[in-house]
Amino acid sequence: MNAIDTNLLVYCIDFNELDKQMQARELLTSLVAACDTVLLWQVVGEYLNCLRRFAATRKFPAEDIDNDIKELLDIFPLASPSKNVISLSLSLFSRYQLSHWDSMLLAACIEAGVDTLYSEDLSAGVTYDSVKVINPFSPPTA
Repeated sequence: MNAIDTNLLVYCIDFNELDKQMQARELLTSLVAACDTVLLWQVVGEYLNCLRRFAATRKFPAEDIDNDIKELLDIFPLASPSKNVISLSLSLFSRYQLSHWDSMLLAACIEAGVDTLYSEDLSAGVTYDSVKVINPFSPPTA
């Protein structure tokens, strides 16, 4: 099972990062086709916050926010965390010296059965417990 971090969704709408925008859109298209990707509740919240910030600075049309979020929720199943995510996050935070939000994201991945997280914010190639992080913007290694 796969999951995506907020940054991939943001790049899909960010016209200041055209190369990353194209890569993010291609990755999302392939993940939709594979039908094995979940959308984590935290990611939806962070993305919605970003859309509202973009709308406030006219980088994204405010009238399109609702439809954008609804389409995203129609494409990917939503994984909502249970209270167990908090204790798992505390453990990940201390064992891996992660930020608060990164430990919460990884805990939600583990609970949802995600084994691959696409993100540029965590250490690429590292496996945190059962979740491997892949940075889709990193050049391929030889």
